[in-house]
Amino acid sequence: MGRSLRPGARTAALATVVALPFAVGCGAEAPPPSACMQATGADVMRALDGAPDHAALADGTLLSECVDRAESDAQLQTLGLTFVAVSDQLAAQVGRDRDAAFRLGFLVGAAERGAGPTGGTQGELVQRLQQAIAFQAERARDRADVLRGIAAGRRAG
Repeated sequence: MGRSLRPGARTAALATVVALPFAVGCGAEAPPPSACMQATGADVMRALDGAPDHAALADGTLLSECVDRAESDAQLQTLGLTFVAVSDQLAAQVGRDRDAAFRLGFLVGAAERGAGPTGGTQGELVQRLQQAIAFQAERARDRADVLRGIAAGRRAG
């Protein structure tokens, strides 16, 4: 006959078995879709052209999902280079192209949504994108368009 576990050991063994699926699931988030890591500035601009209703990359991936799922330094750097280049391009257009302010705000809002409330390393990307707004949205109309874009990006980005 097999050995029986002491009551305390039995409880510890049961707790380990119950916790194992949660431990395996934690931190094991799927990597970002390849569309995120291979996206060019033009791909992100096309996604922003569909804002606020259909702002997604060609495969349907939301911009916020790219930020959320980019966890390694290399993934964040790749994504950051593309997103920052787009934000700089849009910031340069603010004042001449009314849609640029909204799209810039949407990109920031989508990044904020993807970074979540704690931000983490994704928060650094969000801060860099926010800098583009600080320098360009000087006129009241542009600020209002940026704010509308941020709200839409947080909601649907």
